[in-house]
Amino acid sequence: QVQLVESGGGLAQAGGSLRLSCAASGRTFSTYVMGWFRQAPGKEREFVVAIRWSGNSTPYADSVKGRFTISRDNAKNTVHLQMNSLKPKDTAVYYCAAAPNYYSDNNYYARRVYTYWGQGTQVTVSS
Repeated sequence: QVQLVESGGGLAQAGGSLRLSCAASGRTFSTYVMGWFRQAPGKEREFVVAIRWSGNSTPYADSVKGRFTISRDNAKNTVHLQMNSLKPKDTAVYYCAAAPNYYSDNNYYARRVYTYWGQGTQVTVSS
């Protein structure tokens, strides 16, 4: 069992930065790939990026490429999402999720492989 708690959301101006964190409980953090998803009002939940225990990440969603950076601190069971050059279209609830690590990278874009989800943290970017 893994519990995920996101933090760091809030209000930012366009061009600003926020850093999201996801704290995971449980002793098997190393066996999970950690992903970030986001859901804007009226839209489907979409993949942002995922990261393996090794620190290797999947490709980022095109919409955030070059602006967002994922990292993980395995000693602290924490994964971060550094979001720079924020845009109003980044406004969404951001979710952290955990998936078993035995899939190939192209599977981690799909919500169905993620076993555990956090409650989400709201990010609002004003223009």
